[in-house]
Amino acid sequence: KRLVPFIVDVVWHVIYDKNTTNSGYLSDEAISDSILALNDHYNGTGFIFKYSPKNVTRIHNPYWFYNAKSGSHAERQMKTALAVEDPKVLNLYSVALSSGLLGYATFPWEYSENKKLDGVVFLHKSVPGSDLTDYNEGKTLTHEVGHWLGLFHVFEGGSCTGDGDSVDDTPPQSTSTDGCPEVASSSCPGNGGDSIHNFMDYSADRCLWEFSHGQKARAGRMSSLYRGM
Repeated sequence: KRLVPFIVDVVWHVIYDKNTTNSGYLSDEAISDSILALNDHYNGTGFIFKYSPKNVTRIHNPYWFYNAKSGSHAERQMKTALAVEDPKVLNLYSVALSSGLLGYATFPWEYSENKKLDGVVFLHKSVPGSDLTDYNEGKTLTHEVGHWLGLFHVFEGGSCTGDGDSVDDTPPQSTSTDGCPEVASSSCPGNGGDSIHNFMDYSADRCLWEFSHGQKARAGRMSSLYRGM
């Protein structure tokens, strides 16, 4: 068992249109609260996220702010200009995503293919204390960082057979969860209930509070193998 924690240095790129929270200009307090929440959610996983105000950059660029969806010209241009190239450094980009998208991330094994693109892009309004219904406890960031550490969705593959999320102690699950149901449905017969409280499902923030032991172990393995932690 690893006795030394995985230390992750965080660099936050605040992309904004106007000097208001709704237009992307996040305060130092909002960023600090986000990192505090992230560390709280990852408590017991072996990961510690280190943050300093000097590692926050604020960039006025409406084009990037409104258009940085996955695979876009804006995403590539933004990351090429701003990324800190280090597999152990978590590059965060807060932007305005559209079409109900909350965030996206790169996986550890993709780092060697394109170092500039590594990191997490997420909706600026998903930080703790915002007015975004169902997603204002910072758990979008927790979910996306899970991908950055090598975790899949608990409903990966959308099937009750196959590898799923490649973790043994999360039950087979074929569909994502919406909202916060009082009782977990069983999208796969006999699975004992879907993982509605798992950070790697799509439940509302108030419903999410756990990683499984298998997920913690996988995140450690993937980070050691591909990020050199």
